Amino acid sequence: MVITFVILAVTIIAFISDTLRIDIVAMLSLLALVLMGVLTTQDALAGFSNSTVIMIAGLFVVGAGLFQTGVADWFSEKLIDFAGSSETRLLIALMLGAAVLSAFLSNTGTVAVLLPAAVAAARRIRVSPAKLLIPMAFASQVGGLLTLIGTPPNIVVSEALQDAGFEPFSFFEFAWVGIPLLLIGMVYIHFVGKKLLPKKKFKNTSTESSTTAQELAEAYHLQDNLFQVRIRRGSELIGQTLAEAKLGHNFGVTVLRIDQADSESESPLADKHQHLSPRRVLHNIKETLQNSEHVPEQMPGPNTIINVDDVLIIKGTHRAVQRLARQLQLGIQPIESTEEAQEELLNQEIGLAEVVITPRSVLIGQTLIGSNFGKKYNVRVLELVRRGRVRDIIIGDAKLSFGDTLIVRGTWESINILQKERRNFVVVGRPMAMLKNEGLGIKAYIALAALAGMVLMLLTGVVSTVIAVIITGMVMVLGGCLNAEQVYRAISWESVVLIAAMLPMSTALQQTGGAEFIADGFLNTLGTMGPIALLIGMFLLTTSLTQVISNTATTVLVAPIAIETATSLNISPYAMMMMVAVGASTAFLTPIASPVNTLVLTPGGYRFSDFSKVGFPLLIIIMVVSAVLVPLIWN
Repeated sequence: MVITFVILAVTIIAFISDTLRIDIVAMLSLLALVLMGVLTTQDALAGFSNSTVIMIAGLFVVGAGLFQTGVADWFSEKLIDFAGSSETRLLIALMLGAAVLSAFLSNTGTVAVLLPAAVAAARRIRVSPAKLLIPMAFASQVGGLLTLIGTPPNIVVSEALQDAGFEPFSFFEFAWVGIPLLLIGMVYIHFVGKKLLPKKKFKNTSTESSTTAQELAEAYHLQDNLFQVRIRRGSELIGQTLAEAKLGHNFGVTVLRIDQADSESESPLADKHQHLSPRRVLHNIKETLQNSEHVPEQMPGPNTIINVDDVLIIKGTHRAVQRLARQLQLGIQPIESTEEAQEELLNQEIGLAEVVITPRSVLIGQTLIGSNFGKKYNVRVLELVRRGRVRDIIIGDAKLSFGDTLIVRGTWESINILQKERRNFVVVGRPMAMLKNEGLGIKAYIALAALAGMVLMLLTGVVSTVIAVIITGMVMVLGGCLNAEQVYRAISWESVVLIAAMLPMSTALQQTGGAEFIADGFLNTLGTMGPIALLIGMFLLTTSLTQVISNTATTVLVAPIAIETATSLNISPYAMMMMVAVGASTAFLTPIASPVNTLVLTPGGYRFSDFSKVGFPLLIIIMVVSAVLVPLIWN
């Protein structure tokens, strides 16, 4: 038991420190339990065949089918249409919509779908997104308490009850407490929470198509760092392509546009390439011909050639531009006015957008140069924002992390292409016109029918829960909602491995008497104060761990303690386990407590303290209401 507690403590510390991926930490914990003789190999590997793990993997596939076929996008568009021009209706629509979607899909996926529409709708009615995004994120967490499949902790507590010999929770049983908590939470947000959110004012702009881009430019002071530089004779840049010049990597500046020199001021072709080999000259001529056909004048590509007397519109700090001009013999020319600077950043052809890195993005751990991001999507990255702050480093050398926000510039067509990429990032800050959905196709109806069939199977109990989920996933695959490759991409393997590797810790706590030891501690302290105090204590234990580690890992650890405590005191294990489930859905206090909080951090312009200001009172309200309702419903 002592060895188990030591391994558990080290595991929790490793989770909190975030030095290793959480699935790696979980696997190391599993290995430690085996190597120290706490568990057998069979017990340690049992988690990988556990029905909970398989069911959660299957639910990722079901969710992907709904996302891939456009059902989730269609739903978000209808919400925005319903809201109209009313801030109150928009807030209600977003919170209700986030809760309903989260009842059937992951809350991270839900927020990723609603985020672009929420930001665009807020700006359409001249309201700061800061007034909407935290409420939407919190509602998505509480919405997980509406169904059995709303969030993995619900499945974990239900399966834990079944393993202990009790009947599991039914599909909609969580809604008995979930619906009241959602409604009370919405009332709190409307009358109190809104006043605690940042008081950011929306700045009026002339046209809808540029509203978001202009606001982005102003928010990040992009126009303050724009310069014109002229290529002087003798500069080593003459004849180089932008890729060869490596201006971003070497100097931390971004080329937004190249104004080619007039023919009268240009040198003859041979003069421009007089220091180059014949092969290099032929290559440059070929690239020039290609670029004249394929690269718009305002969006130079990596193969665009720099010539004498060309004027480059670049973005960078004053210090970086001075160093660039000094080392490469360039002449600096000022941008005449703010309006001119704005025009250089965006116009009818060129726009700006915020790109937020998602939890399972393949870009995580890569640099922008290494990932070939700009070339792949034909955009330029102007800023890298991490946890609400612009990184003061050369962008190309920075390794990307979940929640990082890239401020990108490109043609509206390129930004529209970015919008369709959902797995690796979410694009926010786009015109409403880009968000319009073409309607539901036949595959969308197949996905909806499959979801309805799954709910029916779960309600009737005609097959087990895990088999119902597998059937639904297969129907979506055979119905063409997603292909085999998309199935494997849809599954969050990090989450699957995390749960499978943490379940043995739950087994170890039970087999070594660790769960009983902790339960006795609860009984000897809070137990003397009555069942309500025990329920509150279990809630506080769960919510405290949820603020710093995964809510699923937290539930796996706390579930055996909750059951042991309930059976020892001869009270309803259902009430105790429901309090664990509720506590696992209250990661409100920091932007890193939950992936949905991280997703809305930068688009909402929030600070760390904004989450606790709004979230702490809500957490207390949920605790009190749950402590009253749960024992009344599950006595």
